[in-house]
Amino acid sequence: MSVSYRQPGVVLTDRRFTVPLDHSRPTGETIELFAREVVAGDKAHQDLPWLVYLQGGPGFGANRFVGKGGAWLGRALKEFRVLLLDQRGTGHSTPANRQTLPLRGGPAEQADHLAHFRADSIVRDCELIRREVTGGAPWTVLGQSFGGFCTVTYLSTAPEALTAAVVTGGLPSLDAHADDVYRAAYPRIERKVAAHYARYPQDVERARRIADHLLAHDVVLPNGYRLTAEAFQSLGILLGGSEGSHRLHYLLEDAFVRTPGGTALSDAFQEEAQGLLSYAGHPLYALVHEAIYAQDARPTAWAAERVRAEFPQFDAAKTLAGDGPLLFTGESIHPWMFDCDPALRPLRDTAEILAARTDWTPLYDPARLAVNEVPVAAAVYHDDMYVDTGHSLATARAIRGLRTWVTDEFEHDGVRAGGPRVLDRLLALTRDEA
Repeated sequence: MSVSYRQPGVVLTDRRFTVPLDHSRPTGETIELFAREVVAGDKAHQDLPWLVYLQGGPGFGANRFVGKGGAWLGRALKEFRVLLLDQRGTGHSTPANRQTLPLRGGPAEQADHLAHFRADSIVRDCELIRREVTGGAPWTVLGQSFGGFCTVTYLSTAPEALTAAVVTGGLPSLDAHADDVYRAAYPRIERKVAAHYARYPQDVERARRIADHLLAHDVVLPNGYRLTAEAFQSLGILLGGSEGSHRLHYLLEDAFVRTPGGTALSDAFQEEAQGLLSYAGHPLYALVHEAIYAQDARPTAWAAERVRAEFPQFDAAKTLAGDGPLLFTGESIHPWMFDCDPALRPLRDTAEILAARTDWTPLYDPARLAVNEVPVAAAVYHDDMYVDTGHSLATARAIRGLRTWVTDEFEHDGVRAGGPRVLDRLLALTRDEA
């Protein structure tokens, strides 16, 4: 049953769908998916083409816009009826978290369940939904970040379903193992940290002081998160966004207060830090993040943690023993997160089993992509912290007819920060108008 209602300038319809948990067993267990249809109020009764939006992540539900929103949605609504899909396990789509996963059984059963939450299953979900929503007509897909990874899987498995494909900051390597991804990532993150300190040189001493405090004290945030020096470093994930450097700067300047018991981390700092560090709202990001790169019999085996050892400059204790700047990290998942974060602690054994899994299957079909006929355009952000630019450009060359817009005007969140202009440019590229 669908429910329609209005916000300023738009008509929204909440839709629910039933799909197989395992698409190789279509008559087996099912799960429920949620998607929100959005159409401009003055076009509500028009027969419009459809655009399905695949959110970044993994682990995040689709955006909850108000009205036409301030990002890309307003541009899309000029010509499309938009479907904002909560990918399986996120938002209202049979959420997978510490509260729900025990319903599956123990860690082994939970890990088997989560193996069905990658791009291949998401695309097959989309195909069942498309037939119900459009009556079988093809649609346009817009994939942001991990949603772009899903879009490349879509082009690999069901290109006949797509009128066009638009990717923003999300062209994955077709064959890189997770080790390769992080081996490319750490130098990129180091460049982002250097740029931050060049902008805010006063933050060098502030970051060192906070890390030094954390090495000497056992700090537990109000939500139960154990704030270690490594956890503090992971706040560098902010540096991949358009406003992230500024947000990190303001967080650091508000770190300490004087108390009767001596200097302590301020309540304001702790409150903001726990919101940034907690995976309570998106645990799938931590659980299946490395699995999105797995395509063969090799386990991911905590790739980010293992590869980090190749870059000793990220070791906080070694840094503080000298006088160099503390390096932040970001866009990486580590086993210690499942000890620090109360939202992840019950899932530690499940994460270990996923990290050891060896039966992953390919997500992309290079041969099919090489003969692609779907109009595809992709925004590739110069020195994107989250998705390696070199990997993205290699994939762009491997997909027949794909047109790129390589820009340093935006960071990874360009589709949000650039809004209508980014989408307009990419849609024009799919139509040979640019």
